[in-house]
Amino acid sequence: MRKVEVVIYDALWPVQFDIEAGKIQRIFGDEIIDIHHIGSTSVEGLYAKPVIDMMPVVEDVSRVDQFDSEMKAIGYGAKGEFGITGRRFFQKGGENRTHHVHIIEAGSTHLERHLAFRDYLRAHPDKAASYSRLKLDLAARFPDDIAAYIEGKHRFVQETEQKALAWYREKSIP
Repeated sequence: MRKVEVVIYDALWPVQFDIEAGKIQRIFGDEIIDIHHIGSTSVEGLYAKPVIDMMPVVEDVSRVDQFDSEMKAIGYGAKGEFGITGRRFFQKGGENRTHHVHIIEAGSTHLERHLAFRDYLRAHPDKAASYSRLKLDLAARFPDDIAAYIEGKHRFVQETEQKALAWYREKSIP
C-alpha cells in the first residue's frame, strides 16, 4: 500500500520535468507535439505528492503503444488507458513513484482541463494555498489510505476545475 506523502514545493520539480521531458521527446520524436508539466508539482509554492505529472500531446494516441519497450528501458511501466479512454498512462518508480506520464491526443478535453486547472492555481495563489492546506490535512488524516486522500480532494478539484475552465476559456477569447 502506498503511503500518502505531501511535501513543500521543491524548486527542482521543473528541472526534473525538463530532464524527463527530454528523454520522452527522444523516444517519441516527431510523434510528440508538446509536453506539458501538469499537476501540483507544476504550480510554484503548492504542496504536493513528490510525483512529476507530465502530459505529452500526440496526433494519434494509438501509435503510442509501439514505444512501450523504449519507455520500459527508461524505467516506465505501461498501464494502457488506465481508466481514461484515449489516454496512455505510464508510471515510473513502482510503489515509490517519481513520474506519471499521461499521453493524450491534441484537442482532448483532458488537455484543456489540466492546463486550465494548473494555470488557474498559478494565477490564484489564494486557491493554491487552500488546496495546499486541504492536501496537508488529508495526508495527516489518511497517511496510509491513498483512496481516502484522493476522495477527500474530489469536491475541491471538481469545483475549482469548473471555475478554472470558465476562467481559462474567457482569457483565451481575443
